[in-house]
This record gives sequence, C-alpha cells and structure tokens, in this order.
Amino acid sequence: MVTKVGQLSAVHTEIYTCTLCGLHSGRTRTVPGAGNPNAEILFIGEAPGYYEDQQGLPFVGKSGQYLDELLKQIGLARDDVFIANVVKCRPPDNRDPLADEMAACNPYIRRQIDIIDPLVIATLGRYSMGMFFPNARISTIHGQAKYGTVRAYYPFFHPAAVLRDSNLRPVMESDFARLLTVVEEVKRRRANDEMSATASDDANPPTEIDPESPKQMGLFD
Repeated sequence: MVTKVGQLSAVHTEIYTCTLCGLHSGRTRTVPGAGNPNAEILFIGEAPGYYEDQQGLPFVGKSGQYLDELLKQIGLARDDVFIANVVKCRPPDNRDPLADEMAACNPYIRRQIDIIDPLVIATLGRYSMGMFFPNARISTIHGQAKYGTVRAYYPFFHPAAVLRDSNLRPVMESDFARLLTVVEEVKRRRANDEMSATASDDANPPTEIDPESPKQMGLFD
C-alpha cells in the first residue's frame, strides 16, 4: 500500500515540472506546500511570494513568521499542520493569482486534500476562501466554521492583511483561538457518525464547494 508520503511525493513531482499555466516561465522554484502528511489542519493561502519562490517553501517571509506566532499561541507548530497555496508558482510582482492560474492548480489541491484528509481546512485570505465560500466576503465570514460532510472549513484573514492593518490583529488572534475547538467538533461529529470519515465523499460536494470556483494545493518536509 502506498503511504501518504508516497502519494504526496507523486503529486509534488508533477508540480515541480508543471507547465499548465504561464506562471511556470517566471518561477525560480515551485511551492507545492509543506508540513505533516497526517495533519488534522490544512492551511491554504493564496500564492508564493519572493522568499517562497526562492526557497520552494510556503509562508517563509513576514507572513509566515506571523503564522508561526499564531500557531504557537494555540500550542501548535508547523510540523503539526500542512500549509499550501492556491497557486504553486509566484505571480509576477506578487500580483493576485488569475482565474486560469488557479484552475490549472485545481487538480493538485484536490488530490492533496483527498490524501491528507484533514479535519479542518483553514483558508488564509479571500482567494482560498473562495474555494469553499463562493461569493462571500472575508470581512463578514472570518472565524465562522462551516461543517461539511467530512470536515469543517474555517476562514481567516490573510496574515499579510493583518500585518498591513494592526487593527485586525486582535480579530485574527481571536479567530485562531477557536481553531482547535473546531477540530474537536469535527472529531465529535465523526465519532457520532454525523459525518462520513471517507474523504472521497467530498469529491464534488455541491453544497460545500462551488464547482465553478477555482480550487488548488500542495509539498511536505
């Protein structure tokens, strides 16, 4: 039986050589994602920045330092979670990812979600939020968990937005403080058969993920 590490390695190998969209022509390194293949929490950001492009790892700049701080506040570290982005290559000048670029990365993240089977998918910013909360506004739904058939989806502001606006810091930290409560609620629901424990059941959930919105993910240490 192929382990999760083996399955993720196969996906990441495809990402390393991916040329499905124009972003590949300007990248230094792809950034599939990183973390624990057995993570209960999967964080999905937006796109790699300069330092991520240089190192091939997600959230290694100032936003990543703040994410590390937030994780520490709830007793977690990077080794406990998995972190990835909507797109795997850095957009020019750190612009927002385009629809075709997000669509090109969609098969990768769908496969990684199936492999990791997290209890909670925590979105960081509006582009990853749009995968599971189409047409929603992050200012309205941040910190509000949505429970699906196999897991919960929990939207956060992007760490970069909080670093730009210090007024968001207490809001972000309050939302983060409730994250482990969401994890425990998913465990309770799964244990009581209120959820299916099979990730494949979420392959195309019409009430959870808008099939027309772009999806994404993936790298592990």
